[in-house]
Amino acid sequence: MKNKLLLLLLVFFGLDSFSQITVDETHISNIGDIVYRYTEVPTGSYAVGSAGTNQVWDFSSLWQQSNVAPLLFIDPAGSPFDLQYPNTNLCLNDNGTYSYYNKTNTGLFLHGLGDTVFNSPALYLPLPLNYGLSVTDGPIVVIQEAVYGPFLSLQIPNAVVAQLTNGIANKADTALIKITSTTDFLVDAWGSMTTDLGTFDVLRLKLVTYTDSELDVYCSDTVTGVGSWLLNVPFDSIPALSGFSNNDIEYKYQWITNDNSASFLICEAFVDANDNITAWAFQTPTPPSSTFSLDAEHFRIYPIPATNTLNVEYQEDVITDLKLTDIHGKVIIESQFSSTINLSLEGIARGVYYLTLKTEEGELIKKISLQ
Repeated sequence: MKNKLLLLLLVFFGLDSFSQITVDETHISNIGDIVYRYTEVPTGSYAVGSAGTNQVWDFSSLWQQSNVAPLLFIDPAGSPFDLQYPNTNLCLNDNGTYSYYNKTNTGLFLHGLGDTVFNSPALYLPLPLNYGLSVTDGPIVVIQEAVYGPFLSLQIPNAVVAQLTNGIANKADTALIKITSTTDFLVDAWGSMTTDLGTFDVLRLKLVTYTDSELDVYCSDTVTGVGSWLLNVPFDSIPALSGFSNNDIEYKYQWITNDNSASFLICEAFVDANDNITAWAFQTPTPPSSTFSLDAEHFRIYPIPATNTLNVEYQEDVITDLKLTDIHGKVIIESQFSSTINLSLEGIARGVYYLTLKTEEGELIKKISLQ
């Protein structure tokens, strides 16, 4: 009887070892955060696992520091395309590629990428997230615009137009592109995920995105001036678009935590229709002293938080490029030094800044608080 009771207790505590969590907008990255991400195409045999409760995912010891890249969360105001996104409150700078979001208590909405503003914001993440949540966003028209001029002629040259129209026309005057997106979100599992970042209680979010693209091209004859519309042109009939499909389905899984010691997205895996992993990305530990291929032990940055001055020392006698930017991406200080530099911060507003140091050997990015 005692053995049976002990077994029942072990089963009970084993099943209750992970927490079923809720993720809301307070757990999403904020302005000033730096997240480090490792991406790769898997070479081993890995599986996304099963749906359901109390799942265990162990993807530890996979990342390599050489493949780590920083993601900077900045204020949309003052960013390169801020005037095009007046209704956003969060911008992600991914190595010079800017995406704009509006974070609310009902979801994280993507408004556009760079200077491509969506016709309607797309739901990137429904909130709050709980196990069993099922949401469909769309169909929404993400992009609807006209293309013409030299760019169109380059993408659809006259020879292609002649082939598409059986010789009736030889020039593409205007192209209308309409992209419609529908995404199904399903929180299909919860449990524990272990990566090199640590072990976290997570929800697993399954996303299936259907993208339908319609391309209509007005073609004319340069001699007679007569023209007509070609409707629903297949992408594969145009060499410049041969690698794309008018109708596409993307499958992926995201493991998301509410642990405030980590950004919400621990892992993201792209899969095929049979759940075979084709690519994935992990949030990683901060590389030593936030360095990439640089010897962390040779760097000193002090004091942190900074007040009126900031000292940077590098034991190697090499030229180092230095840049201090604010959370809008605006460059505040830009300089070069060898071995050491003392920066005056007089007159600079209190707040959060990014310090970037770069040599021929690598790069360092560190968040600096100025008090």
